[in-house]
Amino acid sequence: MSFKNEIISILENISDLLEFKGENPFKISAFRNGANAIRSIEGEIETKVEDNSIKNVKGIGKGILSVISDYYKNGKSSNLENLLTEIPEGIFDLLKIRGLGAKKVKLIYNELGITKIDELNIACQENKISGIKGFGIKTQEAIIKEIKRLTSAKGFILLNETEVQIDKVLKNLTGIEHVLKIEPTGDIRRHLEIISKLEFVILVSDLNEFQKLITNLYSNSEFISVKDNYPQNDLDYDKFICLKIIFDDTIPVILFCTENSFDFNLLLFLSTGSNQFLELVTDKKYSNRDSEELIFKENNIAYIIPEMREQQFFQLAQNKKKNSDLSLEAFRGFFHFHTNYSDGKNNLTEMATSLKSKGYKYLAVCDHSKSAIYANGLNENRIFEQKNEIEQVSKEMNIRIFHGIESDILGNGDLDYSLDFLHNFDFIVASIHSQFQMNEVDMTNRIIKAIENPYTDVLGHPTGRLLLKRDGYKLNITKVIDACAANKVAIEINAHPQRLDLDWRNIFYAREKDCLFSINPDAHSIEDIDLIKYGIMVARKGGICNDEVINCYEQNKFISFIQRKVKRNIQF
Repeated sequence: MSFKNEIISILENISDLLEFKGENPFKISAFRNGANAIRSIEGEIETKVEDNSIKNVKGIGKGILSVISDYYKNGKSSNLENLLTEIPEGIFDLLKIRGLGAKKVKLIYNELGITKIDELNIACQENKISGIKGFGIKTQEAIIKEIKRLTSAKGFILLNETEVQIDKVLKNLTGIEHVLKIEPTGDIRRHLEIISKLEFVILVSDLNEFQKLITNLYSNSEFISVKDNYPQNDLDYDKFICLKIIFDDTIPVILFCTENSFDFNLLLFLSTGSNQFLELVTDKKYSNRDSEELIFKENNIAYIIPEMREQQFFQLAQNKKKNSDLSLEAFRGFFHFHTNYSDGKNNLTEMATSLKSKGYKYLAVCDHSKSAIYANGLNENRIFEQKNEIEQVSKEMNIRIFHGIESDILGNGDLDYSLDFLHNFDFIVASIHSQFQMNEVDMTNRIIKAIENPYTDVLGHPTGRLLLKRDGYKLNITKVIDACAANKVAIEINAHPQRLDLDWRNIFYAREKDCLFSINPDAHSIEDIDLIKYGIMVARKGGICNDEVINCYEQNKFISFIQRKVKRNIQF
C-alpha cells in the first residue's frame, strides 16, 4: 500500500472509531473529509508532506496534519493507537465488515455485547442479529456472507500490492553479505491475481553463513523442508535450504537458497510451479541445469513462459498452445477511461495529454451512461456537449479520440439509450452496474441480450467480481463467451487489480472460440492509466497474443472493427 493510501486508511479508521465512541459529529466529519482531501490529490503526497505544502490543501486542518506528520516521521499513528486502546478488543475488526458501519457495530455491541467476528457469526447463525431494530433477515444474511468472504480473503493480497512487498524484500536482502542473486518465484512469478506468500530463489556464496545471518536478523524465521515441497528423487537436498520469515504483518516470505548456480536454475524452475503443471512434466530429468530452457528441452517440452505454467495450458487446443507475445509496446489504442464528465478526476485534455505522452496513437473515452446517476452519468444533452469537446481536443492535440460510452446493461438486457440514439457513439462498452442478485439464468440471458445489441463492441468486466471483496454475479460464463464469439463482441479484461475480469481461467475457452479481447484499466485518473500492466499480466497467463487484442490494432483496423456490424457516422 502506498504512503498516500496508508494515510487515507488511517484517517478513515480514526473517523470510524470516533463514531463508535459517539464523539462530536463535526470531529468525525473532519477526519472523513481529510481522507477525501488526500484522495483527491493527484499522485503521491510525500513531497507535499516534506515541504509542508500539504497544509494548504483544502480539508487538511491541524488535527489531520498532525496525524500525517506523525505517520510520516514515525511510521505509525499515535492517535489511532490511542483510540484502539479505548475500545473493546475486536471492535476494529467488526468495522471492516462491509455494510455495517460504526453506528450498526455500536448497536450490536450495546444490544448483545459482541466484540469479535466469530461471536457475530454465531449470533447470526442463532438468528439474534435479525431481532435488533433496524436489521432484519436480509441484513443478517448479508453479514454471514461478508464474514465468510473476509475469512476466506484473510492472508491474501492483490497482485498490485505484491509489488510493494517485493520491493520491501529486495531492499532488505539485496546487498546483504553472501547474496549473489535473487529472483521472485512461485505465485508471484506466475502472476496470480491474489497472492498468499512471496517466494524467492537466492544464490549465495556461503549457505551456512547466510543461514546464520538470516536467523540472526529475523528471529521469527523457521525452516521449511524443500523435500516436502518438491519430492524429486534425483535432488541432493543437502544443497538447499528453505527459510520462512515474516517482514511485517502481511504475508509470509519463503526463501529457497543455494550456493550452486547450477542448482539455482532448477530451484527456480521447481519453485515457479504450479504443482499441477510440474506433475504433468512426466520425464522429470534435471541433469542439464544451465538454464530453464535446457530443463524444458531435457524433458521434451517446448519452453513455456512462467505466467502460463498452469494445468490449463495442457488443455489448450494445439493451435493455441504457444507462448503469449503480448506486451505493452504493442498497444496502439487506449479504451474505456473516464473523465470529469462523469466520475473521473481529470478532464479530457489531461487524460489525452498523458496517454499521448505514453505512446498511445488513438483513444476511446467511455464515461458512464445516464443510468449511472451515482457516477454523474451522461444524459443525451450532455453527450452532445462532450462530443463537441472531444472534436476540439482531438484537433488541438493531433490525436484521434473516439467518442465512446460505458453503457449500463439494464435489468431486461437493453442498453440505457435507445437504438436510435446509440448511433451517436463511435464505440460502446456494455457493463452491468446494478441488480447483481439475479439468478443465473436471468443474468445470463440479460448479458447475452446486451451482447446481441448491434451497437455493443465490448462486454465490460464480464462477471462483476471485486477480488477479495465481492464474488461475481451468478452467470453461465460459457454461454456468455459463446455469445461474444457469435456476435463478434470483444471481451474486456478489466485491468484494475481489484477486478482482473475476465478471469484468466476462462480465457483459455474464450481463445478456443476465437474471441477478441480488449484490455482496459477502467481508468478514472491519470494515475490509473498504468494499471493496464496488470491486465496484460493475466492476459499472458491465458496465452493471449497481440493479434487477439483490439488495443493492438492500428487505427484503420480498429475503425474496421467498430464498423463491422453497423455503419457509424465516424468522421475520417
